Amino acid sequence: MKDEIIAHQNDPRVLEQMYRINKSAFKREFTSLYPELKGNVLAEYWNERLNFEKEDINWGTRNELVFVIVASFIAGFIAKMPAIFALDEEFFYPRNIGFIAFPLLAAYFAWRNKLSTGKIAIIAGAILVGLIFINSLPGKETDTLVLSCIHLLLFLWAVLGFAFVGEAGNNETRRLLYLKYNGDLVVICALIGISGLLMSGITVGLFSLIGFNIEEFYFQNIGVFGLAAIPIVGTYLTQTNPQLVGRVSPVIAKIFSPLVLVMLVIYLGAMLYSGKDPYNDREFLMIFNALLIGVMAIIFFSVAETSGSGKSRAGVWVLLLLSIVTIIVNGVALSAIIFRISEMGFTPNRSAVLGANFLILINLLLVSVQLFGVIAKKSDISGVGKVMARYLPVYLVWTIIVTFLFPLIFGFK
Repeated sequence: MKDEIIAHQNDPRVLEQMYRINKSAFKREFTSLYPELKGNVLAEYWNERLNFEKEDINWGTRNELVFVIVASFIAGFIAKMPAIFALDEEFFYPRNIGFIAFPLLAAYFAWRNKLSTGKIAIIAGAILVGLIFINSLPGKETDTLVLSCIHLLLFLWAVLGFAFVGEAGNNETRRLLYLKYNGDLVVICALIGISGLLMSGITVGLFSLIGFNIEEFYFQNIGVFGLAAIPIVGTYLTQTNPQLVGRVSPVIAKIFSPLVLVMLVIYLGAMLYSGKDPYNDREFLMIFNALLIGVMAIIFFSVAETSGSGKSRAGVWVLLLLSIVTIIVNGVALSAIIFRISEMGFTPNRSAVLGANFLILINLLLVSVQLFGVIAKKSDISGVGKVMARYLPVYLVWTIIVTFLFPLIFGFK
């Protein structure tokens, strides 16, 4: 990153992009370079900006705060719709749980990024199509219905990403920032959730001491509204106060990447020793694929947190080895799925998992090639992030196919 800062020391746009990708790394490298850049007007500005100590929490503008409060109440209302309108919970929640928060978050970023009318129409249209389609599927629980419900969440996640990217010219940078936002959101939501759980326990306990049993009322009303509001409040806090978890997420990524690598290697060895295999055990294959998706998420977030920064060589080695081991895991899962299809034929579940694993394998190979290039000093870590950002639309296409076409292709079975 030092060379990039020197090369673009007079380009405020590029410096701003580098800073937003990894604030802590940019500050560290810029501070070490500042003595060489003294006298440069832009360098003086960045020195003041990076060393300005802000102690207070930024609560954003009044309009933002009003938006978050209103959106939180709307999310709670949507979550309570089965109780309010006597709807079948088993029908409502599997199909509509994504509509509790995703449309409101998309509206927040559309408003915050001042999106054009055309893009707002695309977002609203995509959400409306998803809402109508999923609630039009037959009520009987089938494999295609379950797959559509699961992949609809990914579709809504992609719509939210479209709103997050906004009108930015450099979509790759914004897509990486979207992945980073997701990592930060997980951290802040976990903290809010733990705090809310503690407060709820104390509240219920205190009332029980004076003879009021409010547990059922509290969790069915206040608890539901609070749970629905968590991602909205978490998003608001991460966007108005990026410093809250901006330093936590990279640390978590650095800690868990090597730990997951060690766990994965031990797990593969234990699998061979135990005699368990995903070829003849369906439940084991499902767990195996869940493991694969979890490790992929860690690789994605680790790269998103460090892309564009001067990541240590050891850290790059960890990501490369983790990618290679994950490719092995993916290869085993993919071969098991192909084996089961050859033995028992195509089903909606097998087809969905086959397609997803194939796409993940290609993505892992591309990421591994880029990471190897970083090790060989033929490219830098930012190239890894670009490969990931460019590949995200491929997942979106597959998500659309599974969500909207699989029920039709397999006759709603």
